Amino acid sequence: MNYSNSMFNRMEHVILKHPRDAFLSQEHLKNEWKKYNYVEEPNFEVSLIEYGEFLYVLKKHVPRIDYLPACEETGLDSLYAHDPVKFTKEGAIILKSGKLLRQPEAEGYKKFLIEKDIPIIGELTGNAVADGGDIIWLDERTLVVGRGYRTNDEAIRQLKEITADLVDEFIVVQLPHDQGEEECLHLMSFISIVDHDLAVVYSRLMPVFFRQLLQKRNFKLIEVPENEYHNLGCNVLALAPRVCLISSGNTSTKKQLEEAGATVYEYKGNEISFKGTGGPTCLTSPVVRTN
Repeated sequence: MNYSNSMFNRMEHVILKHPRDAFLSQEHLKNEWKKYNYVEEPNFEVSLIEYGEFLYVLKKHVPRIDYLPACEETGLDSLYAHDPVKFTKEGAIILKSGKLLRQPEAEGYKKFLIEKDIPIIGELTGNAVADGGDIIWLDERTLVVGRGYRTNDEAIRQLKEITADLVDEFIVVQLPHDQGEEECLHLMSFISIVDHDLAVVYSRLMPVFFRQLLQKRNFKLIEVPENEYHNLGCNVLALAPRVCLISSGNTSTKKQLEEAGATVYEYKGNEISFKGTGGPTCLTSPVVRTN
């Protein structure tokens, strides 16, 4: 079976972590949200309603959905299932977050994949750290990795080794300091690939060479305005080519996507996305995408 070496092909199988298994309860949130650097304390009951809306869209498009179980070693951020693992067409790479509080997520994920008979082709070791949010497939043979506060040089070296037979071009993008280490800028903070020639971007944070590379490869760039960037407007999940899911309130981004021929679904993500700074891409770990 081919697993996922695309950001935009049709999603057939996805792994999620439900907020009831990540947030656990309002009491738990009350004690933990500051530690995890959330914007403010999420409302547990409202988070379940929002997630139901998010799931409603996913279930209409994705045939198989698996849920990571609750785990006492992991915290609130485990809701963002994208970060502890990255899929290739051969199977999963187990990562290790640059955020210390998130590192226990990788072990739970590994056990889960073994139980589901999903192959693991590699695992970061030693002092290598990387988040899934720093790794994107530009196309099926081009891997782009952001070097920032969550992904270091040793992880990049190991990822190159692990993917050597799967990748023709391995591109490293140096990430800016932006709001600092605690806020964490991922590569996916300023780009979402939603088709082979369509990307949603916040150009102000993009290195010039990378923006020019996209233009050279004939990508049309949807430019997210600053206010919508801060509302996670740049975090767009492709359910299939030009079929997108975005958190509500990003009017300009949605309009530009529709003008580019995309179908755009929305969910209200105040509790599950905005407060934890994790959009729809962060909430999902696509296992299988087919073209």
